Amino acid sequence: MSTPTKATFVLPAGRPARFRLVPAEPGPLRRLTIILLTLVALLVGLGVIMVQSAGQVVAIANGGSPLSGLARQGGFALIGVCLLLLLSQVSTEHLRRYSWVALLFGITLQLLVYTPLGYEAGGNRNWLRLGPLSMQPAEFMKVVLLVWVSAVIATKQPLLSRWQHVAIPILPVVALSMAINVLGGDLGTLMIIAALVFGCLYFAQVRWRILGGIALLAALGVAVMTAIKPNRVFRVIQFLEIDCLTDPEHAHGMCWQSLNGFWALSNGGLFGAGVGNSKAKWSWLPESETDFIFAIIGEELGFVGAFAMILILVGIVVVLVALLAHCRTPFATSVIGGFLVWIGAQASVNISVVLGFIPVLGVPLPFVSAGGTSLISGLMAVGVVLSCVREEAVGSPSGTHLSATDRSRGSRDDPHSG
Repeated sequence: MSTPTKATFVLPAGRPARFRLVPAEPGPLRRLTIILLTLVALLVGLGVIMVQSAGQVVAIANGGSPLSGLARQGGFALIGVCLLLLLSQVSTEHLRRYSWVALLFGITLQLLVYTPLGYEAGGNRNWLRLGPLSMQPAEFMKVVLLVWVSAVIATKQPLLSRWQHVAIPILPVVALSMAINVLGGDLGTLMIIAALVFGCLYFAQVRWRILGGIALLAALGVAVMTAIKPNRVFRVIQFLEIDCLTDPEHAHGMCWQSLNGFWALSNGGLFGAGVGNSKAKWSWLPESETDFIFAIIGEELGFVGAFAMILILVGIVVVLVALLAHCRTPFATSVIGGFLVWIGAQASVNISVVLGFIPVLGVPLPFVSAGGTSLISGLMAVGVVLSCVREEAVGSPSGTHLSATDRSRGSRDDPHSG
């Protein structure tokens, strides 16, 4: 009588489960993804509350609904969450394939700013009105360039040790997008885009010599773009020469916004005046719900609340760094690294402006400041990150994999690279 043999079945390589935000299997990727989503949700929720509080007085004065800030920012958050869910289910293969289409669409939107559809706000012509809706194409270009640059890096990964393959086509395309943006006068967004692209290249293991050349080129570009606009030169000179805290001559001029931001923060004390009790928002502090919303947070929630918000932002950066340690594909590494630098740089610039460390720039606080395009773009980027993490958790079906050893060696240490 023969002994029955056991049949062994080899299951095909797993694919990411559809309609799942976090990896199914327990492990560090699942834990990190849950933490990331929790921190982002906290920031978005805080933003909705503070935009409602900061904009309530102006809304009532203009004859609008006292809850217009809640409805507007909450609506943008809902749209952003829907797009986050959608993008989190799209495979990285499809994201890479259609990145060129998204790039062309984004550049077209940027160019439309200089047609009758575009309009100027705050001295910058970077707004586009489409019927009852308005948007900033430059904010949308952040997530577009994050995906497109990462797609190019993933395709050219074996060639990134040569400067010409790093430069082409990334630098000309990014320069074109920046040039379109600078013509509208928005230098702050340009600097964040430059940091984002640099982050993608850095975490893609591009050699230091090439990165140094790109950084020098970017610095020269920012200097030239600052010099060609007298208003920017004047603002930098005034910032270097005038101390707003001790010079009463400029208190009602160029120091008005910064001084009222300082007073709002100092009025908050340790625990704040309470949500809704800000004095600065009564037409004292310009841009109180956008670029200077951190001052309102400090006034209403105090040092404790403002510091807690900073800790949430730092937590997001730390989680993204931890996720990078588990990345095996160039696309995922570039996306997460670029997003990390994007959020870190933008938050640092916004808070530094409010604290008076750097000249005033029109840079929103990520996930918090009023502004639909900025909030939606940030949430879309989170969706792309989730897509990468889902595939990393089960083994990506597309793209070139890099082992931990390969990443640690990197193309920076390649003695034969040019």
